[in-house]
Amino acid sequence: MASGLCGAAGSVLLSSAPWGLGGRSRRMMTLWTQGREVFSAAVSAVLPENMMRGSLALRGERLLVDGRSFAPTGNVHLVGFGKAVLGMAAAAERILGDHLVRGVVSVPHGIQEALRQAGKGEMLLGPDSRITVLEGARHNLPDRDAMEAASAIRELASGLTEQDLLLVLISGGGSALLPAPTPPITLEEKQSLTRQLAARGATIQELNTLRKALSQLKGGGLARCAHPAQVVSLILSDVIADPPELIASGPTVPSPADPVECWAILEKYGLRSSLPQSVRDVLSGLVGAGTGQGQAGSGLVHNAIIGSNALALGAASARARELGFLPVVLSPAVCGEVQAVSRLYGLLVRFASQARSEEGAEGSLREAILGMGPEVGVPDRDLLHTLKVLEECRGGALCLLSGGEPTVQLRGKGKGGRNQELALRVAVELAQGVSSLPAPLGVAFLSGGTDGQDGPTDAAGAIADPLVVSEAREQGLDPAEFLDNNDSYTFFTRLSRGDRLIRTGLTGTNVMDVHLVLIQGEEAGSGAHAAAGRS
Repeated sequence: MASGLCGAAGSVLLSSAPWGLGGRSRRMMTLWTQGREVFSAAVSAVLPENMMRGSLALRGERLLVDGRSFAPTGNVHLVGFGKAVLGMAAAAERILGDHLVRGVVSVPHGIQEALRQAGKGEMLLGPDSRITVLEGARHNLPDRDAMEAASAIRELASGLTEQDLLLVLISGGGSALLPAPTPPITLEEKQSLTRQLAARGATIQELNTLRKALSQLKGGGLARCAHPAQVVSLILSDVIADPPELIASGPTVPSPADPVECWAILEKYGLRSSLPQSVRDVLSGLVGAGTGQGQAGSGLVHNAIIGSNALALGAASARARELGFLPVVLSPAVCGEVQAVSRLYGLLVRFASQARSEEGAEGSLREAILGMGPEVGVPDRDLLHTLKVLEECRGGALCLLSGGEPTVQLRGKGKGGRNQELALRVAVELAQGVSSLPAPLGVAFLSGGTDGQDGPTDAAGAIADPLVVSEAREQGLDPAEFLDNNDSYTFFTRLSRGDRLIRTGLTGTNVMDVHLVLIQGEEAGSGAHAAAGRS
């Protein structure tokens, strides 16, 4: 929510170039550099060390975990699984010291070397660590290495007593890193069923229902293994709306399997008759399994979301305010196809520009924006609030923030990611809409992945402004051709020496994407368009 007074964009003296400037520097910050500063603040807020320090602390003889107090007596055990868990585990071990007995974490194949090469030594465990690191899930798919890690985690949890505390660290990618099919189901059988369901259009909720029913650890299974120990899960969310039962399929969230629902899903997608006998046996065994079994030990389980897209946007808002912008958060849950999302941002920029003219914003434009809500996952109340701020803050500097995870329809064979494609599509929208508006507007758009990896590229995302399309054509580049081939990375690499790409390197965290629109205040001067496109 926006608060405070509208004001002109502030200027900050740079001592060094921020992320991705390729060595450039200017005396005064432009919209490009300000956008990078805001994005940097968003990512910094959800780095493992910062999140863990805010959620885990020793105070005298007490251990504080997400606001809850425990008496540590050398009885803390740790398990973790996910793409960002290694950094979380390293921070936890520094905080816990000798109170940590042992730990096991399941992390993606090659992550230790990748972090080492990225200069992220603080996210690696030392040679004397009490935590065992097991790598697996090549290409983000469950494999035998991940199964061995899951087995080690299950063994640790199963050996705990009522005197112990199990600290569970969870982040995105945790489901593939914790495969534990219920015997006699094999990993291959479970994977095959999941692929068939996905290919026939099953929703993520339906997939998770079957995954949990066929797993020893998902759907609260890990918490049941740890009973009667106290279980505290610290979760980094990469899922829209942060539902803990969906993040890594909820291994510490009591969720009893419903056999009737499972059979109904299989019937719906025509898979009931072709099921392996092992799957039939496990599902048949669920009949009569009551709620009490599914929720065993639930009173000793505490799940806390310690990192999320909303947290990142909060930090971005604070930095934008420091730079002289009025921040307004549209939504941390933007979804839908990038074509629709880019259209929304283009319409919002046009609305902002028209709101600054004497005529005011047209009702038809407002209706068009509100009509897009269902396509992009943004409720009417959030859109109405944003439109109200855009109208009231005439002439002031604004930073419109949102986050989420839009999707890209793959049609070509180019190289790119959803953030770079979104930025290019927004650039096209800006070129089509801003030039004909009654009030000139200095505007820049940025879309970046908080993990620092946008698709199979070395970029986190890209920056767009109203000059991208004309500049590209002057350099012999046709944005439409690159979009048709899903080749946004090649486009931004070739455009003006790649200076609009955002390159952060591997960050060690992931709370989906951050989008921001910077609109320059009228006091910034009549050269707003030029300032938006040069750094």
